[in-house]
Amino acid sequence: MTTITELLERKSVRMFTDKPVPEDVRKSVLECAIAAPTAGNLSLYTILEIDDQRTKDALAKTCDNQAFIAKSPWVLVFLADYRRWFDGYTYAGCEPRKPGQGELMLAVSDALIAAQNAVVAAHAYSLGSCYIGDIMEQREQVMELLNLDEYVFPIAMLVLGYPKKSQLTRTKPKRFEPDFLVQKDKYRRLTADEHREMFAKRGQEFEEFVRATHKRKYDSVFSAELNRSVRDYLDAFKGE
Repeated sequence: MTTITELLERKSVRMFTDKPVPEDVRKSVLECAIAAPTAGNLSLYTILEIDDQRTKDALAKTCDNQAFIAKSPWVLVFLADYRRWFDGYTYAGCEPRKPGQGELMLAVSDALIAAQNAVVAAHAYSLGSCYIGDIMEQREQVMELLNLDEYVFPIAMLVLGYPKKSQLTRTKPKRFEPDFLVQKDKYRRLTADEHREMFAKRGQEFEEFVRATHKRKYDSVFSAELNRSVRDYLDAFKGE
């Protein structure tokens, strides 16, 4: 299977067998994550391997009560981590200013690129995976649970394992056509007709689907908590 085929066929998996992920596979996936592109070769992230079952159980609750998280054989949390370099500057005799939002965005980019490398590598080993954005919620509980620092932001969580047969045969959700996602040279807003066409080509009725998504996602209790927690995480990166 080529890399292109793997990227096109990969889909999110939320149901796993009980088969553990071997240590050599874990090591290889993590090596691939760390080999990812990184701003200035700084590697502005830390990867937490979550093996403790009590921690998995707690994360399942803080992440919008998603029970499959607790049952996942392998859980990784990708942290946008500026604490390591802030401490490094201090240990080297510098007098570093407090990190700002630009530093945070670089760290977030580094962490997410590393996470995607891990996803691709895992798929090559026949592992399924699913991103959990809810790790950004419930800031106080997650910080205490994972012993996070003020300059550390949990940007993504991955759950991984060997997929159950039902997950392997499940059809991958259709994506939007490239014509609606790729633009030339300058950004422009899509018209109302283009929005409707974009969803129609994905086999969905525009008003029905968008209104349901607005209610389920954008205008939800989940969204309000997500924004509250992220606002509080960002407070540490206001700089001086």
